[in-house]
Amino acid sequence: MTIRRTLVVLFGIALSAAVGTTAAAETTDPNESTEHSHGPGWDASRPDSHAPIGVMGDHLHGEGEFMLSYRYMRMHMDGNREGTDSVSAGSILRPNGKYPVVPTEMNMQMHMVGAMYAPKDWVTLMAMFPFVVIDMDHRTATGQKFTTRSSGIGDIKTTALIRLLQRPGHTAHLNAGVSWPTGSIDRKDNTPASMGQNTQLPYPMQLGSGTVDLLPGVTYSGQGDWSSWGSQAMGTIRLGRNSENYRFGHEYMLTSWAAAVPHPWFSIGGRIQWRQWFDVEGQDDRLGSPMGIPAKDFVPTADPDLRGGMQLDIGPSVNFITKKGALKGLRFAFEMLLPVYRDLDGPQLETDWTLTAGIQYAF
Repeated sequence: MTIRRTLVVLFGIALSAAVGTTAAAETTDPNESTEHSHGPGWDASRPDSHAPIGVMGDHLHGEGEFMLSYRYMRMHMDGNREGTDSVSAGSILRPNGKYPVVPTEMNMQMHMVGAMYAPKDWVTLMAMFPFVVIDMDHRTATGQKFTTRSSGIGDIKTTALIRLLQRPGHTAHLNAGVSWPTGSIDRKDNTPASMGQNTQLPYPMQLGSGTVDLLPGVTYSGQGDWSSWGSQAMGTIRLGRNSENYRFGHEYMLTSWAAAVPHPWFSIGGRIQWRQWFDVEGQDDRLGSPMGIPAKDFVPTADPDLRGGMQLDIGPSVNFITKKGALKGLRFAFEMLLPVYRDLDGPQLETDWTLTAGIQYAF
């Protein structure tokens, strides 16, 4: 089954589940709704009216409403994995393995500023502006250690959220997004093999894809008297190759969440997320042949056939909302995701945890 067909099937299943669920679960009284973000019968003043902060494009707004947001995301990767097994740096490096250099750890930080505006009740427009910082530690076969870094603006994403379903306590919408190639694919840094000169960094150290990417998806949310739940299916479909004649692999993601409201100003919940991403198609010829060795045989991060994988994460989340005063309606949220299953085309650095914290304010 092709990737595009898989995405279509997954979106169809998610939408069917959303429609079928409207007859189930205890819902709020439509007359008790105090805000209008999801339409009549939805209480947007509750802390759990938004999904965990790591979910993007989860809700609509009422006509004329704006929302600004800021998210800080940090992902930590430590050690390498091949398939479902962790592998040591010593087994990857020469003379036991084939590589002169191996990555050992990576930290990715992202500062994401978001804006949402609803020109009509049935459609909300969203834009996300990322600033990315990536640090990757390496070890050589001779025992030398070094770090490369890249930072700058990532790919800007714009999305239209289009309502598909609105019933008391239940809502579903289409996510129709585009990722624009504003992030650099030209990042360079100094390495021991570059002899004091900056050299092109491998694929994971670049800030963008270099391609226009479609971001199709569908989102369902439900709300009861003291609980809420939801699911989202999203895809990333790369359109053609970039200026260096390669493209990152397609991706898809399925996630579900649930939350309870022990107090009007905060909710506690959790989320489960499945992601799959595919290898790079083509290659970046600027990576060259360090020390006369083809780049893909010099360090695993330069091999386009070692970039795919799949991962299942779970983790807790907390949402807060201020109920009074000048900051009434201001939201604070935290989420941490931890992997429970990883299968990587490796050797490839494995993710140990992802933390997201953010604030949101609608006006």
